[in-house]
Amino acid sequence: MNNQIHSMSDSIVQEINNLDNVSILKLDKEEIINLFKANGILLFRGFDVDVDIFKEFTNLLSIDFINYAGGAFSRRVINGDETLLSVNDFKSEIKLHGEMYYQQNIPLMLWFFCANPPLEDGETTVCDGRQFFNEISSSTKELFSKKKLKFNVRISQEDWQKKYQTDDLNQLEEMCRKNNTHLTVNEDQSILLEYISPAIIPSRCGKYQVFINSLLPTKQLNPKIINFEDDSEIPEEVVSELNEIAEKITTEISWQKGDILMIDNTRILHGRRSFADDQRDIYIRLCSPAFSF
Repeated sequence: MNNQIHSMSDSIVQEINNLDNVSILKLDKEEIINLFKANGILLFRGFDVDVDIFKEFTNLLSIDFINYAGGAFSRRVINGDETLLSVNDFKSEIKLHGEMYYQQNIPLMLWFFCANPPLEDGETTVCDGRQFFNEISSSTKELFSKKKLKFNVRISQEDWQKKYQTDDLNQLEEMCRKNNTHLTVNEDQSILLEYISPAIIPSRCGKYQVFINSLLPTKQLNPKIINFEDDSEIPEEVVSELNEIAEKITTEISWQKGDILMIDNTRILHGRRSFADDQRDIYIRLCSPAFSF
C-alpha cells in the first residue's frame, strides 16, 4: 500500500492517508485486513468517497449487514437502505461503549462514514478495551468477575413496535429468544425486557481480557435500567473510576468529510463528544467481517 500509514499521535488509531490520489476501492484488501486484525481500528482519510463508494468499499470487506431492530437509539434509514443508518438523532455526549452490548447478538464490526463534519466539536471518541481492562483496579476487576450486568427495561407497546420494527408478538418473542433476553408481556401489551451480560469478555484470540459493554452510557442516559444481576446497585465509586479511566485513555477523532472509520466491535469502545450545530452527518453500517479474525 503506497499510501501513508501511521498512528494518530499517542493513539490506537491507524490512519491510512491517500497521498497518491488513488481510489479507495483499489487498496490492497489483505493489507487492510492485517492492519485491522493488529489494531482493531482504521481511519481512511483523503479519499474521494460518497455514500455509494462507501457502501461498495464496505461490501468488499464485510458480510451479514444488519438493520437496527432492537437498537437503543432512533436512527434514520439513508437512501432507503436499512443497513445504512444515521448514528442517532440528538447532540449530547455519549460515553464509551460497545455497540448493542445490551443484547447477545452484536455486530462484530462497525463502519462509520462522515457525509458532513460538524462545524466544531462532535468528535467520535474511541479506546481499546484491552487497555481499559488493564487500567481497572484489582477490586473492580474482582467485582465484575463475580457479578454480571443486568439490563431491565420496560417499554410501551407503541415504543417496542417501533424499536423492534414489528407489531407481531411472535416475532418479538423469537428475537428475544435469539438474543437470550427474557421477555414479559403485560396486560396492556407493554413489555419488560431483562438481559444479563458480562462487563469483561475474553478477546477473540483468547490472549486478553477486554472491558467492553454498555455500562457507561446507560448509567449516563438511563441509570435506573442497569444494575448487577443480583439487583444490587453498581457503586458510584466504580462508575467514577471507569469514567476517569475512559477519559484518560480516550482518543478523539475530529471528522473530515469523506472519512471512513473501521472498528472491531469486540475490542474497541466508541462514543461521542457533544456538539451544537446541525451540520454533523455521520452514517453507520453494522456487520461481520468477510474474513476470520
